Amino acid sequence: MTRLPDVYATMNVAAGDGTAVSQEADTIRRSVSAAMESMQQSIALFGPRTEAVSEVLAVAAKHGQSDWDGEGAEPVSVFATERAIAFIQALPGSVPVPEVAPEPDGSISLDWVHSRSRVLSISIGVSDRLAFAWLDGTDQGHAVARFDGERIPPLILERIRETMGHASVRVA
Repeated sequence: MTRLPDVYATMNVAAGDGTAVSQEADTIRRSVSAAMESMQQSIALFGPRTEAVSEVLAVAAKHGQSDWDGEGAEPVSVFATERAIAFIQALPGSVPVPEVAPEPDGSISLDWVHSRSRVLSISIGVSDRLAFAWLDGTDQGHAVARFDGERIPPLILERIRETMGHASVRVA
């Protein structure tokens, strides 16, 4: 299975001024350049969600090798990358996008940070189980919810709302 960050890196190479001079090579360069331009316009048009997806891809690319932290970390999993992207894309428009970070076990962490005392962190790995933990003033906890790839679990949406103080976040 091809990793999404590898595809983007390959597109960058293909869009560049390579040494190939054939008509086919020129056609490929133009097509890839157009596809990349479309991706960049998508970020401009669709804003934070697309930027967050790009951030997931960047984290996966940067941390895709074993021992990326010098302490034996696993590479960020392709499956975790795909599930994190699906999670971000499933977020309702009223929900702010998370910060993205790699985890040493190959998972991806999606974090909502309102302040030092109001934080929610979700760990997205290879399974449909999402481990999450929160700190909200003196209230803290952790739980696990299942994500089917399309619908954000109501408990997680509620935690995001409470953490970020957005009354407009509706639990479906």
